[in-house]
Amino acid sequence: MRAEDTPYTLRLASDACDLRAAQRLRYRVFVQELGADGPMVDHAAGIEADAFDALTDHLILIDNRVDPASGDHVVGAYRLLPGDRLGPEGRFYSETEYDLTPLRRSGRRLLELGRSCVDANHRGGTSMFHLWNGLAEYVLDRGIEVLFGVASFHGTDVEALAEPLSWLGHHHLAPPDMRVRALPPGRAEMIRIPADRLDRGSAMAAMPALIKAYLRLGGFVGDGAWIDHEFNTTDVCLVMDTGRMSARHRDFYIRKQGQA
Repeated sequence: MRAEDTPYTLRLASDACDLRAAQRLRYRVFVQELGADGPMVDHAAGIEADAFDALTDHLILIDNRVDPASGDHVVGAYRLLPGDRLGPEGRFYSETEYDLTPLRRSGRRLLELGRSCVDANHRGGTSMFHLWNGLAEYVLDRGIEVLFGVASFHGTDVEALAEPLSWLGHHHLAPPDMRVRALPPGRAEMIRIPADRLDRGSAMAAMPALIKAYLRLGGFVGDGAWIDHEFNTTDVCLVMDTGRMSARHRDFYIRKQGQA
């Protein structure tokens, strides 16, 4: 769909050109900016890829001012993996880091979110808003009940992240029926500072914008963080039950559904 009054179009990737452009964007953000690496990262081609790319839907934000032939027309991306696409032996990306048994056993319609990123030249405006709108439509169209996925703090020094991690552990832990658990050997305890020694303002200032956005929507975090040395990040698993969203955000989804 064309995002009104902006130079952007939002849609699912439709061909190899779109996917490659999304992977090029991911390389710029995750590899060049944040220092990530991995077995399928192609430094020569400037591509960040993995084995899940062929299985997932890729929600992409396109800058209509850029020629697709350049390979740089995708300026925002979200990777989406519906649970019904896995097959009997399949797994979610985040199962390398978290035990997802509570979600797997719930019988509910699941959607894993990942690889969310926006080009540095397109941040601070409406880009993420358009991606969230597209995600809302995707969720409604497929009757998704639970959204989840890992979100990251930059760096692997958990002591440097003690304040925001402790705030999440004390105040935003998922209820037992949705409480996924970080796995060894990458597991790190989130609660590192007692609750009475935490300052909310300081903790939230150190929180990545994407994590704060999930919290505003009523999201929770799983039990424990996970240290991803390959991606140079400290991950938390965010879980959001669309049925437990605040009335304001639930109304947003209902309005989107009514417009469909």
